[in-house]
Amino acid sequence: MAKPLSIEVYNPSGKYRVISTKSMPGTRWINLLIEQDCRVEICTQKKTILSVEDIIALIGNKCDGVIGQLTEDWGETLFSALSRAGGTAFSNMAVGYNNVDVNAATKYGVAVGNTPGVLTETTAELAASLSLAAARRIVEADEFMRAGLYDGWLPHLFVGNLLKGQTVGVIGAGRIGSAYARMMFLKANGEQPVTWKRASSMEEVLREADVISLHPILDKTTYHLVNKESLSKMKKEAILINCSRGPVVDEVALVEHLKENPMFRVGLDVFEDEPYMKPGLADMKNAIVVPHIASASKWTREGMATLAALNVLGKIKGYPVWSDPNRVEPFLNENAPPPAASPSIVNSKALGLPVSKLFEKGHIRLAGSIQFTREKSTMFLFLLREGGGRR
Repeated sequence: MAKPLSIEVYNPSGKYRVISTKSMPGTRWINLLIEQDCRVEICTQKKTILSVEDIIALIGNKCDGVIGQLTEDWGETLFSALSRAGGTAFSNMAVGYNNVDVNAATKYGVAVGNTPGVLTETTAELAASLSLAAARRIVEADEFMRAGLYDGWLPHLFVGNLLKGQTVGVIGAGRIGSAYARMMFLKANGEQPVTWKRASSMEEVLREADVISLHPILDKTTYHLVNKESLSKMKKEAILINCSRGPVVDEVALVEHLKENPMFRVGLDVFEDEPYMKPGLADMKNAIVVPHIASASKWTREGMATLAALNVLGKIKGYPVWSDPNRVEPFLNENAPPPAASPSIVNSKALGLPVSKLFEKGHIRLAGSIQFTREKSTMFLFLLREGGGRR
């Protein structure tokens, strides 16, 4: 018989049993559930990724809802187990839900939540950070210093690229892509204004951009969007950033391209077969690799935990679904009770769930007077900063 998983229990006499497959940042999410008569059980097993069997054991015979993680395989087996236990709610603590079979969840009457809106600025910040770090070879230089190899200034030591005057392409000009563009092109006093245009094709972005940041959704049209052919169209000294989804990039082709083009640089937060990297990638000095930390700011991760918990709570309590999942501020305001709504349920229409009061959709502001409405994230955007010339 398998050894039981270790858990922490809050409000043991609560009416509704809610499971969290991982400990999550902050305590507000726990308190919000407790205040609504939930018994909260948090899995504290020292195991990075729980198996399907582990989660079935956690669900048990009676469970109203589960907060899960993007590393877990939520398909037919788990949703049928949750349904048998009386559960009707599941939420990923993530904006993405490629690990979730939404059709299977709908089949068993389980609402699937996610946490958009709260990750926009944090993810864009990391993409901008990777762009700068790759351009100026910061990680290589840091390793060089720590190895005790620095014995004095040299004219050719870690010469990188100056981004001023360069062309930046954003593939996936949605909320995060637009926020990234805004961060990269903040206008200083006396500077020439940023100019921009929509690219006529992805090929134009690949051909013209000095830096390309990927922010598309992952579906069959964007799988291996960046492959051997598309990499060959990019400039030999270009910089490629991926903070979206790992399979958007053909990692095997990328490794070969990095080997053949030592001045080409890449910054990756996500990988094709997480938690693993394709062979050879870790050896590439012209690659910066970080462990899926785009959302890893204290405010964002605590906010994600809160939104995931409120998705589950909303379904359990029979609340309507929030009309704009990107407008999350009312749920994150610690000085006021959250709205009586589920922040984001991706299969709400399929389940016929009611919708809360509608809000007028806003705009995302970029570079002064330029605005982009929230559009499908597979749109291509070409951005150009004037002045300085190519370097």
